[in-house]
Amino acid sequence: MTKMAKNKTILYALILAITLIAPFAFPTFGTQLATLWLMIIVALTWDMTGGQMGYNSLGNIFFYGTGMYVAALISLGMVYDIGEYTSAAGGGIFVFSDAEYFSGIFLGVLGAGVFCAITAFLIGLITFGLRGPYFAIGTLGVAIAAGELVSNWEWVGGGQGISLPVYPNDLDEGKIFFYFLFATTGVVLFIFLQWFYRTRFGAAINAIRDDEEKADAMGIHTLRYKLITWSIAAFFVGIVGGISGFQLIHFEPLETAYQTTSLGIFMVVCVLLGGKGTLWGPVIGAIMFQVFKEVTWTYLLGWQWVALGALIIVTVVYFKDGVMGWLVRMRPEWFGIRVEESK
Repeated sequence: MTKMAKNKTILYALILAITLIAPFAFPTFGTQLATLWLMIIVALTWDMTGGQMGYNSLGNIFFYGTGMYVAALISLGMVYDIGEYTSAAGGGIFVFSDAEYFSGIFLGVLGAGVFCAITAFLIGLITFGLRGPYFAIGTLGVAIAAGELVSNWEWVGGGQGISLPVYPNDLDEGKIFFYFLFATTGVVLFIFLQWFYRTRFGAAINAIRDDEEKADAMGIHTLRYKLITWSIAAFFVGIVGGISGFQLIHFEPLETAYQTTSLGIFMVVCVLLGGKGTLWGPVIGAIMFQVFKEVTWTYLLGWQWVALGALIIVTVVYFKDGVMGWLVRMRPEWFGIRVEESK
């Protein structure tokens, strides 16, 4: 085993240990730690198309919100009539057993991922005919339209949203439960992407990013690669959207599910901050952004959005390649890049 491989193994073991210990070592920050994993996941999935494939989407929040609703509707529909449940407006009494609650979560979350993957494939047949800013605006339009549609759809709760059953056991135990749902999804996604980017498929989507016309001329079925990549990203975003719905207990369409002006932008900022087109960039960017957001929320409550805006400007102007790009330039030996000294 080379020194670099050994160091990588130690690093991964350390990260895994921190992941397992964190919710018990910092029990009062259980929700914040779960949110950190959420940010890592949405950043990694956005980079699949925006960084690795060169298609910058502003509509990935569509899959997050849709995942919330699909998971909720599957879970509720297994036990009650959905129209009756959502029209009760707090007047009805709906009881869920432990078995109904947990089976509803796992089937709902899985169904949300599958539904979002299929939806991404179908939407991509239209939106991938667009390029550059037109693709970004087109996907943003899909997310905004979905939020407005759901907010006027009374069968799914309309503008008042949907309330889900509360975690049946101790609430502190519930925080740990949801933390590990997010963390497990994040670890699985990271391991998958580490393999995925090393395959011929990963090389093909990089070729699309570098020059799609040449990739097409070389015989690469570019539309097929774009659709599959976006569908995989949507699958994981739909899953964490579903988990978030149960964690929040109550959510509504515009401010919670299809939050285009907050989470929809934050996932992009995380990638830009960490470095587009890299495996670790979105992870580092998500951690830095979430810490910055929590600190400014605590100490600069009235100025938080100003501080976040300043962070975006500084990142775009001075760190165009993100933290990972800056590290590669400053410490290439850390990444196995040999630089010959000039004589």
